[in-house]
Amino acid sequence: MFLKARAFPNFAAALPRLAAVILIALTVPGVAQQMSSATTTPKDHTMAVTLPEDVYTDSGFRLPLPKREQLDAEGQRMYDMILNPKTRTLVGLRGPLGIQLYSPRVAELEHELNDYLRYQAGFSGPVRELAIIVTAREMNSQFEWGIHERMARKEGLDLRTIDVVKFRKSTVDLPEKEAVIIELGRQMFREKKVTSETYSHALKIFGQRGLVDLVSLMGNYSSKASLLTTFNAIDIDNGPNPALPMP
Repeated sequence: MFLKARAFPNFAAALPRLAAVILIALTVPGVAQQMSSATTTPKDHTMAVTLPEDVYTDSGFRLPLPKREQLDAEGQRMYDMILNPKTRTLVGLRGPLGIQLYSPRVAELEHELNDYLRYQAGFSGPVRELAIIVTAREMNSQFEWGIHERMARKEGLDLRTIDVVKFRKSTVDLPEKEAVIIELGRQMFREKKVTSETYSHALKIFGQRGLVDLVSLMGNYSSKASLLTTFNAIDIDNGPNPALPMP
C-alpha cells in the first residue's frame, strides 16, 4: 500500500534538516568511523577463517605483507620477481617468500636454491612432491602439507602413498622408491639417525648426486617449516582447518 503525501504534511520541510544531519555524521571525526565499523570488521570480510590476534589478515602470518614502496632496491627487485607470473611459486607473498622478503638477500638465495631442487635436479613430479609431503608430515607443518598434498595429487602421486605418509602407516606394501623416500624422511627428522640399510637403498636408487639433492630438498622444506611455524603462517585461501592429524 502506498502512503499519500498529505499524511506527512511536514515531510518536505524536514528534508533539508535531515540531509544536514547525515552530512555531519559522515564528516565529523569519530562519527563516520563508528558508522563504518558497524558494517565492516578488522578482518578481511572475504576470508572464511578467524585468524589469531597476532596474525595479519593481509599476509596470513605474524608480519604485515611487505609493501613494495617500503623496500630497498634489492627488495623491490625480489618483490617484482615473486609476483611475476613466470615465477614458479605456489602462494606468492603469502608464504615463506613473503616472510623472507624482510631479508631480501635471504629470499633471493632461498628462491634460487628451491627452484633448482624442485625443477632442475631431475626429480619427477611425484618424487618431488612425495619428498616434500614427507617433510611436512614429519615437521607437522599444516601449511606445507595443505599446499603440497594438493600438488602431489595433481602430479599423480598414488593416493595410497599419500595416506601412508599422512597417517604414518607402514611402507611395506609400497613401491621401493616411494618406501625409501618415506623411511629416509622418517629417520632423518623423527629418529635423528639414518640406518645403513635405508642409506644403501636410497643410494642405490638415486645415486650420489641424486641422494644429495633429495636430502637437500627435504632439508629445504624443513627449514621452510621452521619459518612458517615461528611466524604462525596460515593458508588463508584454504583455511586453518588441520589437514594433518596431530601430533
